[in-house]
Amino acid sequence: MQQLEDLAREAVQLAQGGFEAEASRQMQICNACRYCESFCAVFPAMTRRLDFTSADMHYLANLCHNCGACLHACQYAPPHEFAVNIPQAMAQVRSDTYAQYAWPRAFGALYRRNGLVFALATALGLALFLVMVLASRGQLLHEPLAGNFYAVFPHNLLVAMFGAAFGWAVLALAIGATRFWRGHSPGPMERGAAGEALKNILTLTYLDGGHGDGCNEESDRFTLARRRFHHLTFYGFMLCFASTCVATLYHYVLNLHAPYALGSLPVILGTLGGIGLLVGPAGLLWLNLRRAPQHGDAKQKPMDRAFIALLFATSLTGLALLAWRDTSSMALLLAVHLGCVMALFLTLPYGKFAHAVYRCAALLKWNVEKRQPNRLQLGAD
Repeated sequence: MQQLEDLAREAVQLAQGGFEAEASRQMQICNACRYCESFCAVFPAMTRRLDFTSADMHYLANLCHNCGACLHACQYAPPHEFAVNIPQAMAQVRSDTYAQYAWPRAFGALYRRNGLVFALATALGLALFLVMVLASRGQLLHEPLAGNFYAVFPHNLLVAMFGAAFGWAVLALAIGATRFWRGHSPGPMERGAAGEALKNILTLTYLDGGHGDGCNEESDRFTLARRRFHHLTFYGFMLCFASTCVATLYHYVLNLHAPYALGSLPVILGTLGGIGLLVGPAGLLWLNLRRAPQHGDAKQKPMDRAFIALLFATSLTGLALLAWRDTSSMALLLAVHLGCVMALFLTLPYGKFAHAVYRCAALLKWNVEKRQPNRLQLGAD
């Protein structure tokens, strides 16, 4: 015990400030204790290191799912003088990850400005612009068009606008993820690593609190609510994406053009996805408002809530458009929905969505790394 306390005090003295230094200090204490080694991937990955570089800290921070289990189990958590709070320290480093690996690099500052007001103002501004375009053309209120969106905005125009915005988001996130991967190479790809990483991603393995009972939110009580709301959000998003892909296939390959019947595959997928993107983000916002401040970085809450709000608004306006697509207000609803979608696409590379990309990369790194020999154990042997 005395050795652990000496190590902790030495680490405090060596810390030079900054989120990475503070997280490294806490990791060194955890590396001496190792009580939480079975909780999630962060701690076994930690045991493969004696010290922690900047790249190591970014890697470990993005492995952390912020479930809160280690904070509630830790004997050195505040108000102890060691002040070990891994969920909060890792959340702060993740924010630096997004900014440091952003492309273009100058846009990294947008992560700190992407708050709720900015996101909603962007969505409302774009929607208002489209509404004004329709009003200037006398199309704001019209005779029912049988759900034909392309009678309001031409198909090729929508493809060009939203394809460019989505393409930019994909490019920026792909370059950021590539930079993140190169920052810490886990070694050669081993058989089974990608498959296990995919399983971890699709099942949210590390949101089980290390024991299967779930996360700690505002208290010591375990709950699976956060894992379930994340699943609804993720799979809702993927169903909406699948709906768009199927509709594209119908249009360009099968020569079947919108509008599609309520029983068609694109509409069914979009409706189910939209419901998921209503319930999931609403639940995540509810948890975000209730969660104890020690469980994360308070400065990131505006960015978190901005992404949640845009997902919710996109889904709500999309379902409303589907419900009233055969009425005279269809064009107005379409303009509002497209404004929300465009705002979501434009902020994807510089908002909370980035955490999904970097976390997937970190999980793949871990599944590659854990299949490599542990050099520390080999040295001890």
